Amino acid sequence: MITATQAPEKYLEIFDHFSNRAAAQPRWLQSLRQEAFARFSETGFPTTHDEDWRFTNVATVANMPFEPAGPENASREQLEPFGASQFASYLVFINGLFSQELSTVAALPKGVTVGSLAAELKNDPAHVEQHLGRYLNTQRDAFAALNTAFIQDGVYVYVPRGVLVEQPIYVLFVTVPAAAPTMNHPRNLIVAEESSQVTVVEDYVSLGEGATFSNAATELVAGDNANVSHYMIVREGDQAYNFSTLRIQQGRNANVATHSLLLSGALVRNNVHPVMAGEGSECLINGLFMANGCQHMDNYMLVEHASPHCDSRQFYNGILNGQSHGVFHGRIIVHKDAQKTDAKQTNRNLLLSDDAQIDTKPQLEIYADDVKCTHGATIGQFDENALFYLRSRGLAEAAARHVLLLAFANECLDRMNSPQIREHLEKLVVAGMPEAAIFAGPRSTKGAERNWEEVG
Repeated sequence: MITATQAPEKYLEIFDHFSNRAAAQPRWLQSLRQEAFARFSETGFPTTHDEDWRFTNVATVANMPFEPAGPENASREQLEPFGASQFASYLVFINGLFSQELSTVAALPKGVTVGSLAAELKNDPAHVEQHLGRYLNTQRDAFAALNTAFIQDGVYVYVPRGVLVEQPIYVLFVTVPAAAPTMNHPRNLIVAEESSQVTVVEDYVSLGEGATFSNAATELVAGDNANVSHYMIVREGDQAYNFSTLRIQQGRNANVATHSLLLSGALVRNNVHPVMAGEGSECLINGLFMANGCQHMDNYMLVEHASPHCDSRQFYNGILNGQSHGVFHGRIIVHKDAQKTDAKQTNRNLLLSDDAQIDTKPQLEIYADDVKCTHGATIGQFDENALFYLRSRGLAEAAARHVLLLAFANECLDRMNSPQIREHLEKLVVAGMPEAAIFAGPRSTKGAERNWEEVG
């Protein structure tokens, strides 16, 4: 078995080859990659002895001989079932590389840039340099370091000061498995300048079956008074390992909402790290994860209040079936100068089988003395009284379970402001429900009472 300290050795040859191909790129980018790979080589993959990873074993990822995914082709017909084409602007990346042929970008307001990070690095590297790699913590997270070492392509969104982008920007990341295990490292940069507004959706899917490792990272910069909504969807194959990190930097009075929907994948790790650096900023961290079979889904939230008068709300719901394993590790840090902080953290979990497991760890670190912070977690099963009530009203058991599950899921879906995105995600949630709860009836939220076991 390859240990955590030995694991990076097999990446050295891959990195050297990658660096040689990218030798013509800006020196600052080469240095960024070199420093990140040096950090990855120093630390190796994390183990369960690391507090941030105590509930998730990544040995399978460390041991598997992943090779860089090569360019692949796909047709619009193959991608149609994923639903991205219903949006006016949608970009497609195949194995982490932008596909101009499969992408469509509607007319955008003046000054807005939406496209490939690789193209922007070629056309205007100085503009990208202002933000790329400035926020993601490669010292703390080995997967963030690995992503930075292999920066190549991803989505680039730039919204200038005072500009409102009304239609969502939908980004579909398609992994195409090969005969051997493959990996790709999408790197995304979203910059919303002062008083601007934009909505971006990241959707990670698989086209076929096979062992894959998608290690994505997004840096989102919200300037003063900016309003940004970000959505993360993961629905990859049964042999897919999906790790993602969303690093948010917020200016004064910036308002950011981030929504996650995790539906499938062998091992999914969802990192969300907002830093409220500007006074008066607000952040909503909202998510739903639904694990089946032997899937493992880990949600790690690190919310930093760095300035006064900032508000944050975390709401994460988990639905776990079969022998699946869910993790919620929510950590709020209130720095010394962050007086008048208002932070709330809630994690609710519904176990549908005796073998499903959830580890939940809400956590507060407060270094200021004038704050309002609460946290808690709950674990429950179906309320038999609610099931009986619905069945006594003529619903079959599957329909009754569907009503209860959808009501539970809608606690998260209803926090999404975009009707188009919310409707799209609700269809994905219904399709991802356990077979015993699939029901083609109308949406309802009645009869959703639950018995909760308080654990934090």
